[in-house]
Amino acid sequence: MYDLLKTIDDPVALRKLDRRDLTPLAEELRAFLLESVAQTGGHLSSNLGTVELTIALHYVFDTPNDRIVWDVGHQTYPHKILTGRRERMHTLRQAGGISGFPRRDESQFDTFGTAHSSTSISAALGMAHASKIKGESRFSIAVIGDGAMTAGMAFEALNNGGVADDLPLLVVLNDNDMSISPPVGALNRYLARLMSGRFYAAAKKGVERVLSVAPPVLELARRIEEHAKGMVVPATMFEEFGFNYIGPIDGHDLESLIPTLQNIKELKGPQFLHVVTKKGQGYKLAEADPVLYHGASKFNPVEGIKPSKPGRKTYTQVFGEWLCDAAELDPRVVGITPAMREGSGMVEFEQRYPERYFDVGIAEQHAVTFAGGLATEGLKPVVAIYSTFLQRGYDQLIHDVALQNLPVLFAIDRAGLVGADGATHAGVYDIAYLRCVPNMTVMAPADENECRQMLHTGLSIEGPTAVRYPRGAGTGVETVKHLAALPVGKGVVVRESAKPAGHRIAILAFGTMVAPSIEAGHALDATVANMRFVKPIDHALIRELAATHDVLVTVEEGCVMGGAGSACVESLLESGLNRPVLQLGLPDTFIDHGDPAKLLSACGLDANGIAASIRQRFFASETGDKSSVAKLVA
Repeated sequence: MYDLLKTIDDPVALRKLDRRDLTPLAEELRAFLLESVAQTGGHLSSNLGTVELTIALHYVFDTPNDRIVWDVGHQTYPHKILTGRRERMHTLRQAGGISGFPRRDESQFDTFGTAHSSTSISAALGMAHASKIKGESRFSIAVIGDGAMTAGMAFEALNNGGVADDLPLLVVLNDNDMSISPPVGALNRYLARLMSGRFYAAAKKGVERVLSVAPPVLELARRIEEHAKGMVVPATMFEEFGFNYIGPIDGHDLESLIPTLQNIKELKGPQFLHVVTKKGQGYKLAEADPVLYHGASKFNPVEGIKPSKPGRKTYTQVFGEWLCDAAELDPRVVGITPAMREGSGMVEFEQRYPERYFDVGIAEQHAVTFAGGLATEGLKPVVAIYSTFLQRGYDQLIHDVALQNLPVLFAIDRAGLVGADGATHAGVYDIAYLRCVPNMTVMAPADENECRQMLHTGLSIEGPTAVRYPRGAGTGVETVKHLAALPVGKGVVVRESAKPAGHRIAILAFGTMVAPSIEAGHALDATVANMRFVKPIDHALIRELAATHDVLVTVEEGCVMGGAGSACVESLLESGLNRPVLQLGLPDTFIDHGDPAKLLSACGLDANGIAASIRQRFFASETGDKSSVAKLVA
């Protein structure tokens, strides 16, 4: 099994194969990919669609001397398998294993780290200019999907790259009519017109009739059929940018891909190759439902992905239900997503309120300013966005929303660590980058019901607000249908210490850290406060806890530097209070991929870790003997 694939440990071995062996190699690679991802989980549909394209690129180009930059990066499993990582695919997205995205420290063939979309053309353009400056001969290739082409950054790079006539740059548009959610926008319609069967078929028949009297010329036309669609479309948008447009061609036909790429190598200047692929290619279940198989958990390939058994609600589900309820109560509520309808829980909202649903494509900057425009006209926009993707719209959040104090609600999903997707997708900076912005209100729910009520609270505030909540299931708390706004800037004590003065610890917990802090509080007999609001911070509660406790401990699932704990320290300083403070949170390093619970434990953010950090800081003397907090403070 996998007789051909087992011989390929790097692209050099691939390039030694006879071209007739490439199609059976593609079949083996696709079968291995399906078997491997079914065992580990991961991105499946997108990778099944890039098998032939990956083979062709490594077969024609001299990688890694020629640079390939893969956009987003979740389409690179075939690339990893062909570049020496086949035997490590069983470790994919697991602690200590290989990443689900390209990483420069993982392989010399991963020329640029990616995971967010629309960066590939800019990076490849930089590499192409660098090769010219250094006097080195190499191609730089950006492989970008049609979904990623909806972002402004891609067009900024095209605008900059098309003016260099002699630049060794190739942009490959992998057009599978799919990003993660179904395609949206004018670009999708434009690409659909480029691939219009009627226009192409009619033009091709006309050319064949003209050339039928000259068999040698007809044979030439057949040989360059992969260029034919580009020939009958006299000018494309990409040519207006200064690129030589070629395509569309079948991205699963190696007999078209390879000669086309070989011809491109002989051309001068920036080239744009439009290939058409099918997401989930070769696996009927993924072809039929590419969204379901986009990011799959472990499954049986024969049976396919089975519906999961109902369990605890995820925070994403809580948000989706709340958004529908809010829209039912208030016709001014609108929902916005940057191409994450399913991931953000907005499928039902789109079905029930299509006129108030906006998928703006992979365009986070536009999403934020668009929401600001809606808010100026009296509507109540809700931007459903992952924490890591809101980073891409940060300037717009400050300049277009907060500066004008516009009532835009940011429902920030995937706050905190995200597990298998790793550092690129972890939402660990939003507390720090939001709380420093004037006019912002920032909330962190401790459970599902509190999340629902906080979303309602945010919608009632006349200014920009954010509710940050984690990936996955909540604590199992039942959500209450009735919506009630919470007192803004007020936390609550959820556990009182019974210890006397001189021995009292107060844990100030934020969001997901409330539950493990309560558990740690039981072990230490500490007071625990659910702070609820990062901004405005509850100054009165902090002063009260500082007055009645000997030490304070802040706990958050976010970066310590500039985070919620820093807000508490600032509050103490502002009040002129002097209390020892231990700030617990995520360290000043990028957290790699792995099981979320194990990652939190490794960072000391589970109940045992919180208790251990407190004991180490406040109960151990230099000799290791236990001493009272009172002695330490004294």
